[in-house]
Amino acid sequence: MVRFVLANPGCSAQSIVAELANDRAMRNHGLTPRKIGFFIPRYLADRLTWWQDHGAGRRVYGEIGHDVVPKR
Repeated sequence: MVRFVLANPGCSAQSIVAELANDRAMRNHGLTPRKIGFFIPRYLADRLTWWQDHGAGRRVYGEIGHDVVPKR
């Protein structure tokens, strides 16, 4: 998951779930965007951050300090 977010900064939880379920063959593990949204801040807060995409109304994820991530 971290490699996917690092390769695709600004990705949503839905795209992370799609990558894990389809490309990594984790279809039957019950992954949902909500579970991804709880997992990243809890376990990956030192590497990844999220911000609100106001145009789409959802959280998007990226690496801390990356150019795409807005400054807080």
